[in-house]
Amino acid sequence: MENLLLPIDPTPWQAAAACAGLSPSVVFARRAKEAAPALRACAGCPVRRQCESAVAPAESYFDGVCAGRLWRNGRPADAARVAKAVALAPTLVRSGRRG
Repeated sequence: MENLLLPIDPTPWQAAAACAGLSPSVVFARRAKEAAPALRACAGCPVRRQCESAVAPAESYFDGVCAGRLWRNGRPADAARVAKAVALAPTLVRSGRRG
């Protein structure tokens, strides 16, 4: 009999995502200031299209960062307000301290 429950990675693109090492509290933040590290990671992410296709934020009432945008209840947050908050948010430096 065939074993249909073999462990298979259904989303290999996630390993290549720039946000892969970030805390879920950052990726799924509802406020731009808390989501800033994820939004910055998205800027250079090689799998933005796959992320948006898989998450389908507008169809799932998604909260958090997906494909370079902050979403609340499946709607993109105001881009100008998000950009301002991200610019003002502290950046994590290599030592792990906020600066």
